[in-house]
Amino acid sequence: MEKDFYAMISRMKLIDRWSLMRNSRKENISEHSLEVSILAHALAVIGNERLGKELNAEKAALIGIFHDATEIITGDMPTPVKYFNQEIQSAFKAVEGVAAQRLLAMLPEDLRKSYEEIFCPVEEDAYIGRLVKAADKLSALIKCIEEGKAGNSEFLNAEKSITEHLKAMKLKELDIFMEEFLPAYYKNLDELKIT
Repeated sequence: MEKDFYAMISRMKLIDRWSLMRNSRKENISEHSLEVSILAHALAVIGNERLGKELNAEKAALIGIFHDATEIITGDMPTPVKYFNQEIQSAFKAVEGVAAQRLLAMLPEDLRKSYEEIFCPVEEDAYIGRLVKAADKLSALIKCIEEGKAGNSEFLNAEKSITEHLKAMKLKELDIFMEEFLPAYYKNLDELKIT
């Protein structure tokens, strides 16, 4: 029997982000998800190597890859709308849950369990979920930095509010990343050192 899951997932590249804002360069959820995956992996590695934790960095990366896959069905909901009030936020969470179940139903039964742990992380992965959320916000901040470097002032307020949100997350891994690695995103290619 034919299954549509992977063909549907490949459509992540067709869903644009930041739809309410003027962009100097468009970004789709496929690109964004790769960046979130890289950042979530980095945060988990920092947690393991610098903070003595035992986090599954590969699982963090995998959750990052699929964290916005439901937007294939729901579309990218602009942040001001998504978080307008608790009622809208709860309703959207419910819609995301239904979308996740619809995507999972596109898999054969024997493969579904592996993906359920990614789409609907279990309680023991709650900290990894926080790292993925931090990576998602970091990716948004990086987008704001890139737009600012391109001379687009449309993202200035978003950059400030996202930075404040990241600091309020109180994650040591995130603090380390922001102190050591984030400044390089403000550099141009000639300023980046290849050693």
